[in-house]
Amino acid sequence: MKNQLKTVALLGLLSGLLIAISYWVIGGIGGVVIGITLAAVTNLVSWYQSDKIALAAYRAQPASFNQAPDLHRMVQRLCDRANLPMPGIYIVPSPAANAFATGRDPKHAAVAVTEGILRALPEDELEGVIAHELTHIANRDTLTQAVAATLGGAIAMLAQIVSYSLWFPASRDGNRGANPLGLLLTIFLAPMAATIIQLAISRAREFEADAGAARITQNPRALARALQRLESTARQLPLNANPAFEPLLIVNSISGQFLGNLFSSHPPTAARVQQLVKLEQELSQSPSKFSFGQ
Repeated sequence: MKNQLKTVALLGLLSGLLIAISYWVIGGIGGVVIGITLAAVTNLVSWYQSDKIALAAYRAQPASFNQAPDLHRMVQRLCDRANLPMPGIYIVPSPAANAFATGRDPKHAAVAVTEGILRALPEDELEGVIAHELTHIANRDTLTQAVAATLGGAIAMLAQIVSYSLWFPASRDGNRGANPLGLLLTIFLAPMAATIIQLAISRAREFEADAGAARITQNPRALARALQRLESTARQLPLNANPAFEPLLIVNSISGQFLGNLFSSHPPTAARVQQLVKLEQELSQSPSKFSFGQ
């Protein structure tokens, strides 16, 4: 219920921003109607197609059992522990080391890993990463993150279209009814506002997914090592795609940029590692209480 309420709140905020942009840009009741229509269509499409949109953004390709038998066995083993149905397995053709999960519910979910992460991580660390993504699926975080990414991408695209239109006389004639202040807000502030809304819930969910992975694998230290290794490799070789889909990844794929930490979609890796070390201590003291679902 908690995750569902967060999803509704996020959709409402982002949808409201879309409606406001349409009102600012077009003006009048017509702008509101167009905004409501655009928000409704975007929500509907992202609700049912969010997994396909996210997978397409990273050019992920389905991987059959014959193509990746070890990966399939690992995912199935972890799904059995977490009492989850087997998700679709996808591989992203990139040397960058990263992973993500997507889908509107556990029955319509997918886990995607890059070629780079399969080469970079030993088995126990890769298990921790997969378990982290399965926890996102179990908590239905994947729906919230994917829908937020889709709506955030739509807002960014609309702002980009508005900025381009200002350079063309024909487009300016078509925008005579627009609010000039609204145009400026759309271009400069709307994408930032959409990003802030996404980040508002993303960081806490990463901590929850880390804890869930530790419970599934009973090996918090392995995930801690994986996070440190992935952060190091991401600095050298980021996974490039639409920035709106950044919260889906297990670690930030964009680093070293201006104000990167301020607008990070993930908590600091050091803080995540610290939590996992604490969970490891709790596991050693009371293993019977440290199981998935508690």
